[in-house]
Amino acid sequence: MLEKIQETAEWLLNHSAIRPKVLIVLGTGLKRLAEEIEVVDRFPYKDIPNFPISTVEGHSGQLLFGYLGGKEVVAMEGRFHYYEGYSMLQVTFPTRVMREMGVKNLFVSNAAGGVDPDFEIGDLMLITDHINFLPEHPLRGKNFPYGPRFLDMSDTYDKALLQQARDYAKSKGIRLMEGVYLANTGPTYETPAEYHMYHVWGANAVGMSTVPEVIVAHHCGMRIFGMSVITDLGVKGKIVEVTHEEVQRIADGVQPIMADIFRHLIAGLD
Repeated sequence: MLEKIQETAEWLLNHSAIRPKVLIVLGTGLKRLAEEIEVVDRFPYKDIPNFPISTVEGHSGQLLFGYLGGKEVVAMEGRFHYYEGYSMLQVTFPTRVMREMGVKNLFVSNAAGGVDPDFEIGDLMLITDHINFLPEHPLRGKNFPYGPRFLDMSDTYDKALLQQARDYAKSKGIRLMEGVYLANTGPTYETPAEYHMYHVWGANAVGMSTVPEVIVAHHCGMRIFGMSVITDLGVKGKIVEVTHEEVQRIADGVQPIMADIFRHLIAGLD
């Protein structure tokens, strides 16, 4: 696997003059954020050696190399999920490839269900911590030579970036929530009882992604910033039927605000 990671990184370095320091992962319904990037090179996943292929509607399945906020970035327009049948090695393969390419920062987004009574559909939530409720850990197996065998997770989401996001949102009058993101397997949406259980556990939002990439990025020594779009609510009295199409619609409407925050934070990176 390490040889495959290095082979893929070398292929990308040979096919693009961009040397990104930031990886942006675009979640369900958030592909319009890619339009904010000044794209120099575009590589469909199917053309990249060893890369998995995204099978989810709303995930275009390509890597974009270019500029955002004046910085060289690479964006995943479509991620890989455990529920698609991929192993955790496959789900997190791109993150390790980016580490081999010299990427130092992960900016990750997702669509999530809110389980906090204070949340409303369309809210943006800063991810301050997470709960990993996936059945396979992304660091299970032989340790990759990027970080320690036993990884400390007490300080995963970059506090300076979180504070910059809070300050910027306040200056722009943006309603910005924050909380704990819980990742489960999917692909079913949660039952009312599961929503309640997750909130009792300490989660503010729940989804089917993000945590594997974050764990591996942390293992690789990257700075991490994460944000969720609350596309449905798992709150008693506010639960309605959820569809993938509705999730995409809600996420699409909030994208300009998220893009503005991402651009501001990336522009300020060293």
